[in-house]
Amino acid sequence: MRKQIVAGNWKMNKTVQESTQLADEIVSNVKDLSLNNTRVIIAPTFVNLSEVIKVTESSIVEVAAQNMHQAKSGAYTGEISAEMLTSLGLKTVILGHSERREYFGETDAILAEKVDAALANDLEVIFCFGEVLEDRKAGNHFNVVESQIKNGLFHLEATAWKNIVLAYEPVWAIGTGETASPEQAQEMHAFIRKIVADKYNQEVADNVSILYGGSVNPGNAKEIFSKQDVDGGLIGGAALKADSFISLVKSF
Repeated sequence: MRKQIVAGNWKMNKTVQESTQLADEIVSNVKDLSLNNTRVIIAPTFVNLSEVIKVTESSIVEVAAQNMHQAKSGAYTGEISAEMLTSLGLKTVILGHSERREYFGETDAILAEKVDAALANDLEVIFCFGEVLEDRKAGNHFNVVESQIKNGLFHLEATAWKNIVLAYEPVWAIGTGETASPEQAQEMHAFIRKIVADKYNQEVADNVSILYGGSVNPGNAKEIFSKQDVDGGLIGGAALKADSFISLVKSF
C-alpha cells in the first residue's frame, strides 16, 4: 500500500533559530495525531539541516534535503554531495524542482545523474516535474511531463522505484495562488501512473506515491488529496507556518 505524504519544502527561508522553532512546533502538533499511512517530511535549507534533525530525531517527522550534486566529491564550490547528506542521517532528497530547472539550468540529463547518485547512496528521491503555462495552454502538458519522467527516471530498474516518490508541479501554479483544479490534478496523476505502468508494470505504478505541488493550502488540500491518484503534496508557502502545515497533514 503506497504511502500518503505531506512534504514541506522550506526553500530559501528561515534562519537556524526560525527553523528549529518551526520544526519543534510541527513535532509537537503531530505527536498525538493518528497517522497510520501518512508520512510527514520537512526540507530546510542545507545550513539548518543538522539542527532540525536534532529537533525531530525522536519524532515521526522526517527531514529531507532540497537538492544535492551528482558528483561524489570534488572542486564544486558551494555544492553538497549525497554522502554528506547521508552522513547527517538523512534518507530523502528532493530533485528536479522547477526552480532548480529554471534558475539553475538543471536538465533532464543532469537530473538522471543526480537520481543515480542519490540511489547509489541509499537516498530516497522525491522527483519533481511539470509543465509551464505555455505548455498547458498549447495542450502539450502531457508530452512535457512524460518526457521529463522518461528522461529522468526510465533508465532505472523496476526495483529502484521503491525509493522513488513522484511530485507533479504545474509550474504555473507554484507560488502564484493559481492551483490546478482537483480534476486537473487527478487527470495528470492518473496519466503519470499509466506511463509508469506501461514502462514497468502495474505493481510498480500502484506502489509509487505521486504528490501534487502547486499552491496547496488548507482551503483546497482536502479536495485535492481526496482524488484517487493524488497521494499528498509537496508544499511550499503553506509549509512555512506550523498551523497551516499541520492542517494539511490532517487533510487526508
